[in-house]
Amino acid sequence: MKLSQFSFPLSIEQVAKYPAKYRDESKLMVLHKDTGEIEHKLFKDIIQYTDEGDVFVFNDTKVFPARLNGNKEKTGADIEVFLLRELNKEQRLWDVLVDPARKIRIGNKLYFGEDDSLVAEVIDNTTSRGRTLRFLYDGSYEEFKNTLFSVGNIPVPKWIRTIPEEIDHERFHTIFAKNEGAVATPAAGLHFSRELFKRMEIKGVDSTFLTLHMGLGHFRTVDVEDLSKHKMDSEQMIIPEETAKKINSTKAAGNKVFAVGITVVRALETPVTTRAEVKPYDGWTNKFIFPPYAFSVPDALVTNFHLPSSTMLMSVAAFGGYENVMNAYKVALEEGYSFGTYGDAMLII
Repeated sequence: MKLSQFSFPLSIEQVAKYPAKYRDESKLMVLHKDTGEIEHKLFKDIIQYTDEGDVFVFNDTKVFPARLNGNKEKTGADIEVFLLRELNKEQRLWDVLVDPARKIRIGNKLYFGEDDSLVAEVIDNTTSRGRTLRFLYDGSYEEFKNTLFSVGNIPVPKWIRTIPEEIDHERFHTIFAKNEGAVATPAAGLHFSRELFKRMEIKGVDSTFLTLHMGLGHFRTVDVEDLSKHKMDSEQMIIPEETAKKINSTKAAGNKVFAVGITVVRALETPVTTRAEVKPYDGWTNKFIFPPYAFSVPDALVTNFHLPSSTMLMSVAAFGGYENVMNAYKVALEEGYSFGTYGDAMLII
């Protein structure tokens, strides 16, 4: 398929700036992939589409305060550093993006925090925007990590707002976020409340968790018309043995597996066997799912409404069918659904 097939007009007003007052009371569009039928619900109604013995698979990654604002030595120029991943724990090395990149050279020192409490040195230029920083810190690793995260901000996408607000400290995380390492939140999981989990438990609907640390590559612009030539950045993921067993036993019993978010879909489809079983996995994935694609594991998908030409939209279209999904997005625009991280949700079943 072609990049241009996933373009649609979306105004800035249709991108949610704030989450719904209650997590489970955003709008929910239900798309029946076999018929194309569409229903309009509230998110908490999702339980109506489950049966006893079904399982929801969640991504329990936790976002860390990845955006740092600092100054360059000598000139004092404002510099924004976006932490991507830790490269070496002992040497305090991090892979980062720097903005504006053109002003930064190898050997430059950058200062962060009140009284310049944290200092970093640029030791490598890896790409046009990417850099490797060595943080200069004499204390213990725990003290360094606490200092680093204390000067950072929650990486709320700038198309939501440029400066995080108080609400983001709670609502930009899922209630089950556990394993720190992501620079973007798995948005579909934001809709699940403690009350909804309790209702699922009462009905006999199970939950299980995997970890996929979302990087900025998840949102990187696709710049090739032929989607087969697009390369996803690798992201670290873990599927515990217990999770694999629960998913496989659910499918063997004839029950449904609900994948909560595109990250979960990518993770589940990475270590799958020829018998359509999930294997425990601890490694990396750069899997890019776009139409046409034959899914092995998930029976249903919970997802948000994504931005035009995004890899997430392409993966949703692979699961729900291109015509079905693009028609559903047309309906969503007409019916006033909100898009993006804090936006409304879709269940494809």
